[in-house]
Amino acid sequence: MKIYVIYNYGQYNHLIHRTLRDLGVETKLVENTTPVEQLKDVDGLVIGGGPSLDRTGNCELYLKELDVPMIGICLGHQLMAKVFGGEVGKGSMGGYSEVKVRIVEDDELFEGIPREITVWASHMDEVKKLPEGFKRLAESDICKIEAMRHEKKPLYGVQWHPEVYHSQFGVELYRNFIEICKK
Repeated sequence: MKIYVIYNYGQYNHLIHRTLRDLGVETKLVENTTPVEQLKDVDGLVIGGGPSLDRTGNCELYLKELDVPMIGICLGHQLMAKVFGGEVGKGSMGGYSEVKVRIVEDDELFEGIPREITVWASHMDEVKKLPEGFKRLAESDICKIEAMRHEKKPLYGVQWHPEVYHSQFGVELYRNFIEICKK
C-alpha cells in the first residue's frame, strides 16, 4: 500500500505523512511540482493543506489525470472543489479554531466515527458551493461544507485537519481512507 502526501507548503503536511507511516503505509511527502508520471504507481494521494490556491503546483493535474483515491485536506479540499467547478470564498471565521463538525451523510470515510466530533480548523477560505457530482458529508456552524465526496469516484475533501492532535478521530479517518485505497 503506497499513499503519498502532496506538500502544498502547509504547516501540518508532515503530520499527515507521520500518521500514514504510523498506520503502516508506505508513504512519502512529495513536492506539488512532481510530474504526474511519477505518481502513476501510488494507491492513493493526500492533497495536503497550504497557504494559497495559487501555490498548488500540479495538484490540478493530479485530480484530473490520476485514477486513484484522493483526499484533500483544508486547501486540498478547496482545490478539489474549485477544479471540479465548485466555488471557494472567504469563510465567516478565519484563523485557528476548535470546531464541532456534524456528519450529515453516512460514508465509509466516517466508518466508526461519531456523528459529531470536535476538530481543529486552520483556514481563511472554505468551499462555498459544491461542485456538480459531489455531495456534502459534514457541516458545522461556521462552514456548511466541512466534508464532501464525489458521487462516483473515491475523491474526498475535508476542511479541517484530522492529522493534528486536537482533532478527534483523525487517525480513524486516515485509517478509513487507507481502506478505501485498498479497494
